[in-house]
Amino acid sequence: MSGMHSCMVRPVKSRRDLRRFVQFPYDLYRSSPFWVPPLRMDQFEVLNPRKNPFFEHGRMQLFLAFDSNGKVVGRIAGIVNGMHLKTHNDETGFFGFFETEEHYETAAALLDAAASWLQGQRMHTMRGPVNPSLNDPAGLLVDGFDRVPAIMMTYNPPYYKNYLERWGFVNVMTTWAYYIHRKHVAIDRMRRGAAIIHRRNPGVSLRTLDMSRFAEEVATIREIYNDAWSDNWGFVPITDNEFAHLAKAMKTIVDPRICFIVELESKPIGFTICLPDINPALQRLSNGRLLPFGLAKLLILTKFAGIRSVRMPLMGVRKAYHGRALDVLPVLETMERGPSYGYQSCETSWVLDNNHVLKNLLSSINADVDKEYAILEASLVEKADSKS
Repeated sequence: MSGMHSCMVRPVKSRRDLRRFVQFPYDLYRSSPFWVPPLRMDQFEVLNPRKNPFFEHGRMQLFLAFDSNGKVVGRIAGIVNGMHLKTHNDETGFFGFFETEEHYETAAALLDAAASWLQGQRMHTMRGPVNPSLNDPAGLLVDGFDRVPAIMMTYNPPYYKNYLERWGFVNVMTTWAYYIHRKHVAIDRMRRGAAIIHRRNPGVSLRTLDMSRFAEEVATIREIYNDAWSDNWGFVPITDNEFAHLAKAMKTIVDPRICFIVELESKPIGFTICLPDINPALQRLSNGRLLPFGLAKLLILTKFAGIRSVRMPLMGVRKAYHGRALDVLPVLETMERGPSYGYQSCETSWVLDNNHVLKNLLSSINADVDKEYAILEASLVEKADSKS
């Protein structure tokens, strides 16, 4: 949209402001057939320093944009990730929870506010969107706007990319969502590959997630994850408390029958986690509120939504065992067992653009690229110089 448009941006300081911050996406996407309303209680928890362990090392400042009538027209958060700085020491800050009406001036004012706050935190670069880290839902959707996102994946209007680039952002990493359907997957090729892997790696076996030892399983998976992903772009170790928090959120929806631990001589060396894609049920909630029926309402909706798809958000093999194609084994097992539990398809996301091994594996089994996301970055130093 064009024409003069003014807005005022101010920091979130009150409980009322926080409620407005959480509410805005529900208003913005009210008529969207693709956006999935997150549970409001989850959104408040993510932003609560007493409940989200991200705040044990990170900090953020929330901002709201208002039009001349006092109506909320946008939101953003400036984010400092202490674990990222400890790992990379690169003076990079982040932005997230970014939503705006279709006016560039509003987007620019929000980005200016986040940038100014980050400069005050001595950050030289702003990267995002992350909500609030790369270990959470992250990335700007740039292709796939006409489809409902999978569970714990982001959605946004097409105009966001143009606004961010106009402000000064460039793409620093593309990520992909791959779609695998049981009817089209190269299952025979995978079986032949798995047989070769077993011959070359005697002693390799799979077992399902043991929910009776959930805390132990979580600790094992976190250890493998932090090792397996440590050389990946943008990697930041996930803390014990952060992973426990994530696991708690997943526990209510994870299907342990299709979550696997890869073992070599009974030693855990890899894993995959699959989540039933409950987004169709969440869409039926329409406003993100569980009350008055609470979790029972969600479970009933889930049961009758006819869930046919899962998302594989987490997978990894210890670095010492990279190059052995061990990832094939749990992926094959997921596709073999899934249909007996009603699942016909799987989204693997997100996959880094430079993760050629995983991309080649997925392409070789007839997985299709379904959606494209981007992580963008802007220099706060150059931005400050251009304004001086």
